[in-house]
Amino acid sequence: MLDQLAKNSLEPEIALSNGKPTVFEFYADWCEACKEMAPDMVNAEKLNSNKIDIVLLNVDNSRWFDLIDKYDVNGIPQLTFFDDQGEFKGFSLGVRKYSELNEIFLALINNSELPSFTTLSNSSNLISQNNLKVLNNNIRSEGPRDHG
Repeated sequence: MLDQLAKNSLEPEIALSNGKPTVFEFYADWCEACKEMAPDMVNAEKLNSNKIDIVLLNVDNSRWFDLIDKYDVNGIPQLTFFDDQGEFKGFSLGVRKYSELNEIFLALINNSELPSFTTLSNSSNLISQNNLKVLNNNIRSEGPRDHG
């Protein structure tokens, strides 16, 4: 399923400049959590097709290393959210279920505040632009490829 999403992805620059909200999904083929979330991503994308762009970026592909660094990707799956003007809105680290993905996508489409999922563990945080400063104090130095 990750292959299906990746094949349908636009180039990041195109997605960020075409007037639609955009979600970057940073993933890896070997990532079990990414595989677990893939069916829900496919279904949420289908429900919101033509309203939002999903761009898959494999953390093992050196082509995306600059974006990995730019958006402080320290774990996967990481979803990074942009409004219809290509402006950063926030990100989510960890698995998201279909209902959560759909709620996030609708907030982006409607240019609303991102939802808060307080019932989730610290490994699945949804960080908005407003509270990003809190996260920046706790960023680890290793990246998503530093497992082992």
